[in-house]
Amino acid sequence: MRKDAIQLEETRLKGIDYIEDYPSFHERHRIFPAVFENRNHKKILDIAAGVGVVGKRIVDNYKISGGKFDLLCNDICPTCLRILQKTGLPTTSFSIDDEKAFPFPDSTFDTIIALATIEHVINIDHFLSEIYRLLEDNGCLYLSAPNYSGLLYLLPMIWSGKTFHDPMQEDSRYEFYAHVRYFTYKTLCDFASSFGFTLEAVYIGLPKSSSHYMTLCSKSKFKAFAFRTIMTMVYTCFSPRWASEPVLCFRKSKTKNNLNKPRKVLL
Repeated sequence: MRKDAIQLEETRLKGIDYIEDYPSFHERHRIFPAVFENRNHKKILDIAAGVGVVGKRIVDNYKISGGKFDLLCNDICPTCLRILQKTGLPTTSFSIDDEKAFPFPDSTFDTIIALATIEHVINIDHFLSEIYRLLEDNGCLYLSAPNYSGLLYLLPMIWSGKTFHDPMQEDSRYEFYAHVRYFTYKTLCDFASSFGFTLEAVYIGLPKSSSHYMTLCSKSKFKAFAFRTIMTMVYTCFSPRWASEPVLCFRKSKTKNNLNKPRKVLL
């Protein structure tokens, strides 16, 4: 999060005191820690952890060989930090959007998570350079951002003629003011790869238990079933470029990038 966006986040989180109260659960949250597969991560940084939805899922559900891993959650929003601490998650606080080095030595972590974060960052070159520095050789970066070439963004824009995020709609104002970068699947892959990362796998969360999907279920089980069926077919048969927010797993690697053949995994 940018320092100038703290008030936006504080407004969005008004009235939320516990992680269970958080109303914006996404499929990108749900698929953790399954996306870790058998990589046996032991030193994990959630670089913009928010209220700790992913962090708590990792602590509760992640099992590794040897049985022990260290997780550290970072944020600068006071409400997020308060909820992280109430949840019992190890917490730190430093800005990810200035030109200062992140407060860790080189190669501190074998895993860094940055979900729905890079689209908020102005100094994105510094952001990815610092992540690269903090990762061990062959370490993993789990990166996501809204994919504005995805069907769930493109079709409403084409149909309505409005922007992706409408400043006049209450449920869209936060994104309109907080998002400063607009990536597609391809541009995010290319951009991260230009910093020395190699794309290994792409994880796509099927409609299952996000806040949006559960709201749809409560309104119409038939529409929810149709939506899930259609999106499952699209995600199975076509490129990840159509997914609204795939989670990309990059390796810090000196091997030549191969962006054409990442594994696609539906969860």
